Amino acid sequence: MTGSAVAVVERPAPEATSRLSRPQRLARGIRLARADVVIGAAYLALATLVLSGQWRNPHEGYLIKSGQDQTMWEWFFAVTAHSLAHLENPLGTNLQNFPDGVNMMANTAMFGVGVPLTPITLLFGPTITFVLVLTLGLFGTAFAWYWLFSRYLVDSKFAAAIGGLFCGFAPAMISHANAHPNFVVLLLLPIITAQLIRMARRAETDSGPRPFGRRIRDAVVLGLLVALQIALGEEPLLIFALAFGLFGLVYYLHRPRTGLRAVRGMFPTVGLAALITVALTEIPLWWQFFGPQSYRSIDHGPMGNDLKALVQFPSESLGGLISHGQFVAINFTEENSYFGWPLLLLLVVTAILLRGNRVARAACVVIAFFTVLSLGSTLMIGRRDTGIALPWKWFEQVPLLNSVLESRFTMAAVPAIAVILALASQRAVDYWRESATDWRPLAWFAAVTLAMLPLTPTVLPVVQRAPTPNFFVDGTVKNYVDDGSVVIAPPPIPANAGALRWQVDSGFSFPLAGGYFVGPTGVDKKGRYGPDDRPTAVLLMQAQRENRVPAIDQAERERALADLNYWKADVVVLPPTQNSRVLRIVLDELLGFPGRQVDGVWVWDVRGLV
Repeated sequence: MTGSAVAVVERPAPEATSRLSRPQRLARGIRLARADVVIGAAYLALATLVLSGQWRNPHEGYLIKSGQDQTMWEWFFAVTAHSLAHLENPLGTNLQNFPDGVNMMANTAMFGVGVPLTPITLLFGPTITFVLVLTLGLFGTAFAWYWLFSRYLVDSKFAAAIGGLFCGFAPAMISHANAHPNFVVLLLLPIITAQLIRMARRAETDSGPRPFGRRIRDAVVLGLLVALQIALGEEPLLIFALAFGLFGLVYYLHRPRTGLRAVRGMFPTVGLAALITVALTEIPLWWQFFGPQSYRSIDHGPMGNDLKALVQFPSESLGGLISHGQFVAINFTEENSYFGWPLLLLLVVTAILLRGNRVARAACVVIAFFTVLSLGSTLMIGRRDTGIALPWKWFEQVPLLNSVLESRFTMAAVPAIAVILALASQRAVDYWRESATDWRPLAWFAAVTLAMLPLTPTVLPVVQRAPTPNFFVDGTVKNYVDDGSVVIAPPPIPANAGALRWQVDSGFSFPLAGGYFVGPTGVDKKGRYGPDDRPTAVLLMQAQRENRVPAIDQAERERALADLNYWKADVVVLPPTQNSRVLRIVLDELLGFPGRQVDGVWVWDVRGLV
């Protein structure tokens, strides 16, 4: 998860382990490893079940709640593999949004998985890569947090497993599993956390200067981990860094001298790690912020969580099947805060009971702060704006932060909630070890079950994907393309990006005008989703939407010719689509000659016009 990074440094190393003989230590290690395997297998089974609809139909299936995002992500994976296979620069491409192209580093292309999984993409297709990344992301994130909790927070594997389960399969994770691999593959964040915890512990206890070799080793490891996370997703890393900083601040609040000693001891190593990260990522980051088709920032508009979302159950859960509630999320892929009222009630009671624990206090502050931050600039209740100003009103003016969807800040609360659950579960296990007749463990695990059962994820819904027209699959399109673009009528946009799939199925045999991406617009290079509005694209979309042929005069024809020149168009293609008869009449009048029906589509060869 993106969150608090649980800098849990209170758990002491068990002294009893050091007194065991070597065979005893080996046997204990085998038992612990066996538990890890069983828990990991359970996580993997649950992740596979959640995405089983897509696995059952990996080529024609489509996660319906992804909107057009699954198409976009599959295209990212496919074009990365295509670029590498053809020894082209993967950081940018003009296969979409021709001729301007797309800055892939500025579009969350996830090179951290796209590059190593290139053989999978080339052999089995981008849909297999997409569902594989999502499945392993859910599993890996859950297991990585479990590993952290079991090594640094609690002794009980069961308590750690509860925390890992929530981190990997929280409502926000399941929601993003519909479409956003960059917010599902978060397993490096707990590993980064573990590295920081080890460094903090050494800094707290070292009385003299640290060995130079150890400092270098720690810096290299941390620098590599952060660089890899940048290749997986920068937005989760930013949220993680903010949450980790707040957690550490609160954790050391009552021991400021210890905190200052830890900061002083870690500062040189962290600084060196930052230099290593910059050295490893400077070229892709330069390309992202200063390369072709880069942009300065992107204005998403109000994207805060509705207060109702905190107490309701997510749509893809057992609770959501029984109690829907008002749908107040941005969309089905952004149900970031649907914790449900039973879990919130349990957290309040548990936080009071654990108020003496420094880790629990710091986790509670992270939960509260980032939940409030996620509510946006003004408080919304049931989609009604109350006008009450909230902290995000001021934070959204901060560079970098203003590009984050504020709704996602609640993801920082997820591992913090998991910390509370793991700590309380550990206490319950301790009570049980002391007395098998103690009623408190039974009450706790019953309460946890009642709170988490409604959040149990259901199988994500999948529908049959519309087939790609034969015109693209059988290679006929190549007869109409020299070195220009294919213009789909109307050109693809974020709301209708199916043409990206057709391009993939054709083996990237042509570039596309338009598309689904983030790129610059205007002189200030403000980011926006999709291409700039061209007059011909607007006209075609309007005709399709209204099912009416507009008046076509000479001025419209000249604008169409200018747009075709801008797109460097070789051919205009009208696929089977809504109100296609109207679109065909419009194109006949705009271009001055009738289209031809070829392989199930209508074609206007415009190479003689531009």
